[in-house]
Amino acid sequence: MKFKEKAVVQSVRLALGVFTGTLLLTGLAQAQEATDAVQKVEITGSSIKRIYKEGALPVQQLTKEAIARTGATTVADLIQKLPAMQGFSSTTTAVGTNSGGNVSASIHNIGDAYTLVLLNGRRVAPQGSGSAVNLNAIPMSAVERVEILTDGASAIYGSDAIAGVVNFILKKNEQGGTIEAGYSYPQEGGAQSYNASLTYGFGNFEQDRFNVLASYRHDDQQQLKATDRDFAKTAYLPFTRNGTNYIFDRTSGSTAPANVSVAFNGLAGITFNPYLKKNGSCPTQHFVSLNNPATCAYDFATALEIIPVAKRDSLFTTARFKLNNEWTLFSDIALSRYDLIARIAPNPVPVTVDKTSGYYRDNVLPYLTPEQAAAVKSVSASYRMADWGTRDSNTITDSKHFVAGADGEVAGWSLNTAFTYSKNAIDEKYVGGYVLDKQFRDMLASRSFDPFAPMGQQTAATQQLIKSSLFNGSIRTASTTLKGVDARASKEVFALPGGNASVGVGADYRQYAYVQTPSDAAKNGMVYNLATPPAYDMTRSAYGVFTELLAPVTDKVELSAAARYDQYTSIDNGINNTKVGEGKSAATYKLSIRYQPTHSLLLRASAGTGFKAPSMLDIAQPLVSAGVTNQWPCPIPSADLCKPGVAQYDRLTGGNDKLKPEKSTQFSIGFRLEPSADFSIGMDLWDVQMKDQISSISQQLAFGDPVKYRDLFTVSKEVATGNSYWAYKDLSVNIGRSHNRGIDWDMTGRTKLGFGTLTGVLSGTYMMKSDFTKPGSDSEWDTDLGKFGIFNNVGFRNIITATATLETGAFTNSLSLNYRSGYLDAEATARNLTTGKDETFRMQVPSYTTFDWQGRYNYSKAVELRAGIKNLFNTTPPMSLRSAGGGQHVGYDPRYTDSLLRTIYVTGKYKF
Repeated sequence: MKFKEKAVVQSVRLALGVFTGTLLLTGLAQAQEATDAVQKVEITGSSIKRIYKEGALPVQQLTKEAIARTGATTVADLIQKLPAMQGFSSTTTAVGTNSGGNVSASIHNIGDAYTLVLLNGRRVAPQGSGSAVNLNAIPMSAVERVEILTDGASAIYGSDAIAGVVNFILKKNEQGGTIEAGYSYPQEGGAQSYNASLTYGFGNFEQDRFNVLASYRHDDQQQLKATDRDFAKTAYLPFTRNGTNYIFDRTSGSTAPANVSVAFNGLAGITFNPYLKKNGSCPTQHFVSLNNPATCAYDFATALEIIPVAKRDSLFTTARFKLNNEWTLFSDIALSRYDLIARIAPNPVPVTVDKTSGYYRDNVLPYLTPEQAAAVKSVSASYRMADWGTRDSNTITDSKHFVAGADGEVAGWSLNTAFTYSKNAIDEKYVGGYVLDKQFRDMLASRSFDPFAPMGQQTAATQQLIKSSLFNGSIRTASTTLKGVDARASKEVFALPGGNASVGVGADYRQYAYVQTPSDAAKNGMVYNLATPPAYDMTRSAYGVFTELLAPVTDKVELSAAARYDQYTSIDNGINNTKVGEGKSAATYKLSIRYQPTHSLLLRASAGTGFKAPSMLDIAQPLVSAGVTNQWPCPIPSADLCKPGVAQYDRLTGGNDKLKPEKSTQFSIGFRLEPSADFSIGMDLWDVQMKDQISSISQQLAFGDPVKYRDLFTVSKEVATGNSYWAYKDLSVNIGRSHNRGIDWDMTGRTKLGFGTLTGVLSGTYMMKSDFTKPGSDSEWDTDLGKFGIFNNVGFRNIITATATLETGAFTNSLSLNYRSGYLDAEATARNLTTGKDETFRMQVPSYTTFDWQGRYNYSKAVELRAGIKNLFNTTPPMSLRSAGGGQHVGYDPRYTDSLLRTIYVTGKYKF
């Protein structure tokens, strides 16, 4: 293993050495003078229009060609592969959650709640009551370029921009049409996908005074099952560590045939599996439990998906109309529908076993001693509804985004104002695997099916009853609506030795509304063992004003300063017509300097503050059911409130109306060196410290010290059985602190060869700090830098990408490297097969490197073809024994690796 990892590291070093050498050589090859564009534009992170040039703030840009060269088919694929992106939500979280396939952006591992996502410089409605935007709402075919500001920007944009800003700039002023289509095929099978789009624009804005553009795209993603990949196919995982064989067991105690738990009066409870007792073994897809050899354990991973089935339709239209030489009217409309069906293992449900029933007589009583039989208090079964099929959740996400505004010049002021209406709405439906409450209880009462029989052995009559008992319908709808109006203006105000100073001013108003409505079926208890989703109707408003000054003190030194004041109102709770919380305000500032001592060298630095307003649910959510915990021993000994052995307990969440805004202080310092037009290198050190972070006591801490955290445990009634057990309260408090620091760097070089042009791009993020206080503490520090942390996340020390592109006439070939450093895995317990004892340890997950190739052929000005191979060498994900984060998958972490393995894709473009 050590030799193998050493070889991988040496290979990466060699590859990076080749890339770096190419860059340095190309940098010395040629020197050309570059000319700046003369058109004034608005740059992400500033409100002042200026001639575009490298500024005082670090802004990464993805051009249209750079986007195409990645081979990305979705916005999430594109953004989440950037070295600066860590800590985001990935598509895999749709497996086993109600996220609906929500995917997000997160800069520098600070979190998606602290990364502001903009569409053409304006906010988009988030998914849920917080601030994280679902990237699936962004129309991929309409994206012209992406600007990523990797520095805080609260002084311009207000809340949520602590980590930075991702601004999607959409196409405009295009004439004619473009048809594009693509197909992707993983060589190992599963997860085929295709897409097709049509874009058409007419009207030359400069000549005809108008332009209208429309773009439609359809994406279709097929399923990838866990059993399609050897590294993901089981939750009962054998492995070797230091020459010793182990078993990592993540199997479930909810089984088919069911395990039985018996509680007694005056005697210790017991758990066993009647089928195992009778037959001496467990049936297919089951193992004898390592923790309790009297029970069976179900291998739920065999029924999981890695990638769900999904379809996306998106439409983007934009129109520009020049009223006169000073004023332009514009409008953007972006619509998308994301239809996803996620499938997970059959439903695990508790079943009450009546002591007078035949179930008890045939499956429980024969395995009790006379003393136990006389003292039976209650009997329950942990049953896996395998004969009802997998749990299938269909979530349809509709996103609507409308902007109408004007851009113009008045008395030397550049003005821009617009109205925004943006809405993200989901409809969550159960379309398989969930059972109607009455029908299931009737079947239990009449013994129409046997929960103690192996899966697939029900009679034909029972199978028909099962089919007719399935629930199919909506569980809840939820929507977040953003309505806003903004205005900003900039003007050159006075002369300085380096040029004219400019001032920018602006104001904005936003109203957020979050509504969640449980369906009648959910409210009326039609689905067995389903906790009714809570109803919400929350509204609040935000106001902000800001000003910015750009001062070219000399021809080499440029200073800028920005300040902003924001006010958030209390929350209107439409459910009971009350106000929750108090209005909160925040003032932020940003100072930056740009120093260019020579034409080829730029030095820059910035310092400022930021803030993030608590989400509406953080403040106003009542104590509601939020699923279950991980498996834990009983937190507080009690004959009545403990579940037998290690079990999952109800998890409850609630808000706190005393929460304050989270605050940050941050700085960055960096340089860019461009000795020629064919070579550049840049580096930016950034540092972000946060306080008053909204945090909660983690399960690990609460269950690890239930005496200290006694207030976080309450009693909750189990929906299916009516039995009461302990429950864990996950409550929000302003107590967290964090400190993140790192370096973003990049190199670009270009040289002309006898047969073409070779370009090399090397970029990365080096993390120096990813520290935070433990949940519930403001002084006990921990880190996830280079290790799996208590928030179920990894802060990678190094993420590097490198691309070498050779252009030879109509042909272009690109080879890319993607590298993530290794890390210390989550603490895991595994059975030593030599000693037969459990051992707890943390494994070292090795570094992970993949290579991609893409070829482009320009047949003509109208026809372009691309073909590529992702994960060229079919590199499998390294083993990870984490038991949380990234969905329910076992044996690896799908957030950080390529589950598809080697994937071949082709795309074609035709312009007319």
